[in-house]
Amino acid sequence: MASLIKGTLFEIRAQAPAPSKDYHQLLVTDSEVIWRWWKISLRSEFRNVYPGEQKNSYQDFLDDYTMQVHVGVIFGDEVLKYICNLCQHQFDYLNRIPQGLLMYIVSFLELEDIARLSQTSRKFETEEESADVIMEEVVELCNSDKLWEHITSRYYDNITPDMKTLAFEVGWKEIFFTNKLQLQKKIRRRRKKVEEFEDDMNV
Repeated sequence: MASLIKGTLFEIRAQAPAPSKDYHQLLVTDSEVIWRWWKISLRSEFRNVYPGEQKNSYQDFLDDYTMQVHVGVIFGDEVLKYICNLCQHQFDYLNRIPQGLLMYIVSFLELEDIARLSQTSRKFETEEESADVIMEEVVELCNSDKLWEHITSRYYDNITPDMKTLAFEVGWKEIFFTNKLQLQKKIRRRRKKVEEFEDDMNV
């Protein structure tokens, strides 16, 4: 399955901690780790310094303790840990499934499994910005209106126009977990509000 992973697996950019102003980019492809840096300085001796680049194989990166220290200092220990996992072929396959296909798969899970899946994803913070290094999109998907609309349509024989209108206001997840009696009450209350609004407009 690892052979299906191609291209850039991970990319992050950041400025080095003060007092340095150097800018760094780290890329992990399907075969190597690429480190690029740009020297940022007003000092005359650095005016003609060109951007640098270092390419390492997975194994070379794992053996290069100095480079790992630099990655940890600039991008954070969690990013370093994630990159080391990639270099050991511990890929986050679920995060690389297209969104449409992932939604289709998740919609067939039991409700308890969806709840567990939404709790397993994490989001690491780097010094520059949030870096989605582990399945943040899965959390959003498990709570997305589109997914719960699909799930609701599987459990209800008939999705009425009133249900669709109410779902637009409260969300499909709310519709799904509301029992039918309570749902009918909410629909009637909303219908009454609409009628009262229309009456006020006609006065």
